[in-house]
Amino acid sequence: MRMATSVYDFTVKEIGGGLIPLRLYKGQVLIVVNTASKCGLAPQLEQLERLYQDYHDQGLAIVGLPSDQFHQELADDSAAAEYCQLHYGVTFPITQRVAVNGKQADPLFKYLKGASHAGMIKWNYTKFLVGRDGQLIHRYSPLTQPNAMEAAIKDALAAPAVWA
Repeated sequence: MRMATSVYDFTVKEIGGGLIPLRLYKGQVLIVVNTASKCGLAPQLEQLERLYQDYHDQGLAIVGLPSDQFHQELADDSAAAEYCQLHYGVTFPITQRVAVNGKQADPLFKYLKGASHAGMIKWNYTKFLVGRDGQLIHRYSPLTQPNAMEAAIKDALAAPAVWA
């Protein structure tokens, strides 16, 4: 198996079980975020959705990956996605629940943690900003409000899409 060189090498599972190959986002700016419905930081979904609405036409994509590793997610994948949609108006894709740490960690999170050189995910709503080339630009802590990412998002959207 070859070593991953960008987020485009990964596939995540949507709620219905279908696959979302991240290569579909090639040339776009992508935010990957581990979500949790019952977390006190869940209101960040409103800001993420606003960013998605404001910049989606310019090439911003967001994928939310629910995780129950911190015991703050609903017990069912569909309930978690529905909660995000009903309470926060989320329209960007929400996947099936994943592990973000440990031996069972989703390969995407293993890759992003390695690329950030910042170690394990400490809490829900760790946000990863990925450039149009599929490379990590910055890892944001759970306490960083998504609105604080806006300037970096604009810069990333202004960058040309270059990849091998």
